[in-house]
Amino acid sequence: MEFPDLGKHCSEKACRQLDFLPLKCDVCERDFCKDHFAYAAHKCPFAFKKDVQVPVCPLCDRPIPVRKGELPDAVVGEHIDRDCKLRPGKEEKIFTYRCSKGGCKKKEMLPVACDQCGGNFCIQHRHPLDHSCARGSSPISVLG
Repeated sequence: MEFPDLGKHCSEKACRQLDFLPLKCDVCERDFCKDHFAYAAHKCPFAFKKDVQVPVCPLCDRPIPVRKGELPDAVVGEHIDRDCKLRPGKEEKIFTYRCSKGGCKKKEMLPVACDQCGGNFCIQHRHPLDHSCARGSSPISVLG
C-alpha cells in the first residue's frame, strides 16, 4: 500500500467502512461515511444541540420554545407540569353557575336564567314560583 494513512474508517460500529472522503459530525466530532453522516443515521447523542426543532405539547398542541442546549423532552415535561392548560390531573370546575335562591348552594353546568327576574337558578328553583320571583307575582300559564 502506498498511502496507509489515507482515509478513515466510519465510526459507526456496524459499518467501519474505509472512506477516503470521510465526513466529520459537527457535534460529536467523529468521522462517518456518507451513509452514516446524518445525526439520525449514527444516533448522535448530542444532536439536540444543533438539530433545532420546536417541540409541540402533545396535550394542548402549542409549540414549546426550547433554548439552545436544552433537552426538548425536559422542557416539554416542565411545560406539562406547570403551564399546560390540558394537563392530566388538573381539575376544571364544571358546575360554575350557582343558584340565586337564598339558602340554596347548588350549582349547575349551564346557566338556567329566569325570564322574569333574570336570576340564575338550579333545576329545583328554575320556575318563578319555586324561587319566589320578585318580578312575576302571577305565574305564567301554559294553557292560556
